[in-house]
Amino acid sequence: MDRAREGSDTELQRKLDHEIRMREGACKLLAACSQREQALEATKSLLVCNSRILSYMGELQRRKEAQVLGKTGRRPSDTGPPSERSPCRGRVCISDLRIPLMWKDTEYFKNKGDLHRWAVFLLLQLGEEIQDTEMILVDRTLTDISFQNNVLFTEAGPDFELRLELYGACLEEEGALAGAPKRLATKLSSSLGRSSGRRVRASMDSAGGSGSSPILLPTPAVGGPRYHLLAHTTLTLAAVQDGFRTHDLTLASHEENPAWLPLYGSVCCRLAAQPLCMSQPTASGTLRVQQAGELRNGTQVHGILKGTNLFCYRRPEDADTGEEPLFTIVINKDTRVRAGELDQAPGRPFTLSISNQYGDDEVTHTLQTESREALQSWKEALWQLFFDMSQWKQCCDEIMKIETPAPRKPPQALAKQGSLYHEMVLSEPVAPGGPGEGLLLQDNAISAEIQALLSSYYSDR
Repeated sequence: MDRAREGSDTELQRKLDHEIRMREGACKLLAACSQREQALEATKSLLVCNSRILSYMGELQRRKEAQVLGKTGRRPSDTGPPSERSPCRGRVCISDLRIPLMWKDTEYFKNKGDLHRWAVFLLLQLGEEIQDTEMILVDRTLTDISFQNNVLFTEAGPDFELRLELYGACLEEEGALAGAPKRLATKLSSSLGRSSGRRVRASMDSAGGSGSSPILLPTPAVGGPRYHLLAHTTLTLAAVQDGFRTHDLTLASHEENPAWLPLYGSVCCRLAAQPLCMSQPTASGTLRVQQAGELRNGTQVHGILKGTNLFCYRRPEDADTGEEPLFTIVINKDTRVRAGELDQAPGRPFTLSISNQYGDDEVTHTLQTESREALQSWKEALWQLFFDMSQWKQCCDEIMKIETPAPRKPPQALAKQGSLYHEMVLSEPVAPGGPGEGLLLQDNAISAEIQALLSSYYSDR
């Protein structure tokens, strides 16, 4: 257990170090930007990195506090005995994200007034994991904001809280970007350097030891667009449904605010969850199954407990080859399970009966195991499954489809978006006068070190 915890802490520290490096890259990207779209993307990356750093630091601090309290025999906010069971983990996926807009009639139908534009994106957090959507440009020609991303969280419990935050930058609010070549070197030298990463880690260690809250990250010394929190909401297990639903948004700005966007006050999405007990086998082994009215010895099968079914195959390899099971025993919240006594006399079979009600008829299957240990193992798997069902609730009625998110676009696909990477970096050196030389930034103040950093930044994302 200690080794597993140390491995988890090491992985979390690795993520923290990675985000610190990405933050350095985002600051330098922002300092080098000469176009508004590039600055919006760089500022977005900086905001996401800051959020992840604070989240990882807070989680490390909580783990340190729990470790200290555990060594002293104390448990935070828990005076009773620990729970005997913990529910299985699961995957949570949110997709088909749409946020309706509410324009004035004169703006949308009569096309009057200033054509304001916003750059918006969603920040999503579940536990310490934070993900983001693509940035979308919004004006009065759109009736809603549609995000194409499918966002997947792979480590969730039934008590999860998925927080959605909508950020936006009003493009008319920002002044001209300072990107003149004569000021570029000064702006790069004032951005976050490598030493800041060490200072952040040192501050984190001292904060974790003293029990204080995570430090606030300094504001970078480079200019750029400003994103404002426009709206937010938190979704829980109650919002999970294998279909499209509408949820209320809490608006964080008003019409007098320069960053105000006419939101309708709701978000539409599909929120699905898939507990591990529904997608992975939880028990397997040789069983002899007897149904009422059958011969005394029953049928010997290879049983696999997965989701709400006990699949009974003729041979173990049939499950691997995709063969249909001989028969399937349903396991749901209404199923009744009765086990034989573990201390029964030698020579008597170790049995387990599973009963399901179908209308006025009750169907009972009697399972016979090879040993007392096997009987105990099947009992434990069934009790754990019933507990998982009680915690995950509607997610265990039937397995929900989880859509695999599309991979991040490779660097070459960013060229259509005006990527700073493709203006400053080439994958291979270009000879003077050769093809592609014009993609390089004209100012020599961009050093090879910054070009390498940009390359690694986009390849890591």
